[in-house]
Amino acid sequence: MPQNVLDLFRLTGRTALVTGARREIGRAIALALAGVGAKLAIHHADTEQERADAAAVVREIEQAGGKARAFGQDFAVADAGRHLAAAVSAWSPVDILVLNASIELPEPFDEITRERFDRQIAVNLRSPLELLQDLVPPMGGRGWGRVVTIGSVQQVRPHPQMMVYAGTKAAQLNWSWNLARQFGGQGVTVNNLAPGAILTARNRDQMATEGEALVQRIPTGRLGQPGDLVGAALLLCSDAGAYINGVNLYVDGGRAIA
Repeated sequence: MPQNVLDLFRLTGRTALVTGARREIGRAIALALAGVGAKLAIHHADTEQERADAAAVVREIEQAGGKARAFGQDFAVADAGRHLAAAVSAWSPVDILVLNASIELPEPFDEITRERFDRQIAVNLRSPLELLQDLVPPMGGRGWGRVVTIGSVQQVRPHPQMMVYAGTKAAQLNWSWNLARQFGGQGVTVNNLAPGAILTARNRDQMATEGEALVQRIPTGRLGQPGDLVGAALLLCSDAGAYINGVNLYVDGGRAIA
C-alpha cells in the first residue's frame, strides 16, 4: 500500500487506447486517464469532423503536459480492429483498453435491414473483438492490463427501437465476463461500465421528448453527464481497482434498481 492511497490511481508509464474518444463519454474518460499520467491513443472514425475533434482532444492533453496521438479507423471497415491495434502498438504497447465506440440505429424490430444490422455488428462487436484478440494477450504476457467495455443499461433494459444495439451491448457484457475468467490470473482485469441515461449529442433529440419522463424513474432525479463516468473509469483502469474483475458496474443514478 503506497503512503498516499491516491497514488493507486496514478497511471504514469501506462498507455491507454480509448475508442470513440473524440467527444462525450470517450473524451471525458481519455482526459481523465491523461490527467493521472497515462499516455493516450485517441481513436476516431476518420471523418473530417472526427479528425478535427480528435486533434482538439490531443491538443488539450498536450497543453496540460501529457502525451497523446490520434488514430483514425472506421470500425465498419473489414479488419479495422486489426489495423488500429497494429498502429497504436507500433506507437506504444497498450496497457489499458477502453472500448467506448459504438453506434445505435433505432428502428422497429420488424424493419431491421441486413445492412443496418451488419453495420452495428461490425462497429459494436467485430472490430472490438479484433482489438481484444490483438491487445489483451500481450497485456497478460507483461503481467498487467486493464480492459473496460462501455456498455449500457440497455443490456438489461432494452429499448424497443434498439433491438440490435441492445443485443450487442448484452454480448459485450458476456465477453467481459468470459475474458475476466481467462486473463484474471495474468494481472489483467476486464470489467464492463454501464452508463444509464447520459445526455450526449447522439441522444439529445430523444431526450428532448423522453427525458422528463425518464428522470422520474431515476432515483437521483437527473440525467447523467459524460463526466459522471470518470470516477468509475479511473477506478477500473488503475491499481486501485486491481481486485475488481468481471464486474458490471452501473453508472445510472440508480435506474437499474428503480
